[in-house]
Amino acid sequence: MTSEPVENLMRVSATTPPQAVAASINRAIFDQNQMPVVRAIGAGAICQACKGIAIARGLVATRGRDLATTIGFDTIQGDSGQDISAQVFHLFLR
Repeated sequence: MTSEPVENLMRVSATTPPQAVAASINRAIFDQNQMPVVRAIGAGAICQACKGIAIARGLVATRGRDLATTIGFDTIQGDSGQDISAQVFHLFLR
């Protein structure tokens, strides 16, 4: 699967604070009425994304909603044209 431009894409790096990921997810859901897609490349970034989603789940729960995710892979083009595998988290409310 090759990545297509996603309007609600959130890119997470290994240095992104999980609290910032959670706040961005919460803002996207309740202020912008969008369900974000979180993309991370590398073990550190995936770890930060998972922690951020877990924190966001708690934030969303205070409004009576349950945040869930499906996890998959995506292939994106690097700067020099090489293929890079990315972990993609599709968020949804249930």
